Amino acid sequence: MPAVSFQHVFKSYPGPKGELQALKGVSFDIQPGEFFGLLGPNGAGKTTLISVLAGLARASSGTVCVHGHDVVTDFATARRHLGVVPQELVFDPFFTVREALRIQSGYFGLRRNDDWIDELLTQLGLADKADANMRRLSGGMKRRVLVAQALVHRPPVIVLDEPTAGVDVELRQTLWQFIGRLNREGHTVLLTTHYLEEAEALCHRIAMLKAGQIVALDRTTSLLSGTASTMLSFKLDGELPSALSEQARWIGRIVQIKAHDAREVEQILVLLRQAGCKVEDLEIGRADLEDVFLEIMQADTYPGAFVRRPEIAGVSR
Repeated sequence: MPAVSFQHVFKSYPGPKGELQALKGVSFDIQPGEFFGLLGPNGAGKTTLISVLAGLARASSGTVCVHGHDVVTDFATARRHLGVVPQELVFDPFFTVREALRIQSGYFGLRRNDDWIDELLTQLGLADKADANMRRLSGGMKRRVLVAQALVHRPPVIVLDEPTAGVDVELRQTLWQFIGRLNREGHTVLLTTHYLEEAEALCHRIAMLKAGQIVALDRTTSLLSGTASTMLSFKLDGELPSALSEQARWIGRIVQIKAHDAREVEQILVLLRQAGCKVEDLEIGRADLEDVFLEIMQADTYPGAFVRRPEIAGVSR
């Protein structure tokens, strides 16, 4: 039985120019114990899909289940199996951190939960803030409390919607160490993030959404092997030759050009030399998930390698 199952999920909203289709027949399963990434540009439908999963929005059609429990017809049981860290900072300013976690425990009928609350406070670096009022915390500390609230009832499925947006390096490391431990203990994790290096390092499988539709779904390693394997990166103050300008990606002074093999690398270097380009800090490395993501999002059609949907999810990248 899948930990999470989306089957033919549509969601539309009324708009000034007619109905806006936020989700267009999304279907995929997440297996128990899997660390699953859901990626896409802003407006792709990621948060809408998570809102449907969490019961904050109702799908126009289709079914969503958590461990076999429908989020509409069996919502209470489905919700107990789910812990959601929202993208927005939402908190009650009238309680301390410990009080907020005790109240959250009460929502799930947990009366004696202080041992687990203490462990959450320690693991998430909140032990010294346990008796602090929520409104006195920094944004990063509030984010830690949201994670603790999502985990306070020990849900088998953990949903992280942009959990590290705008937070410091220390919190990222602390969060991923703790979530990684929970995943190794058998918890299923669904992650949305714009930090693609996080998704590449953490996720066993990845789905990519574009305009409310799944345009890629495969193991992380398969997605990485389905695009150009080599990336040239260098600094340049001048212009690129026209033969390279269309395929280049600029990040400030840094130019990135993809190549499939050593022969293409050699051809790119010859063109740069012939054009008299003064290249600095040349590096040749492998393409990463950001390169795959951009290639898929910019394509009009999607190669078959990007839409494989293996029946066996597994837990190895």
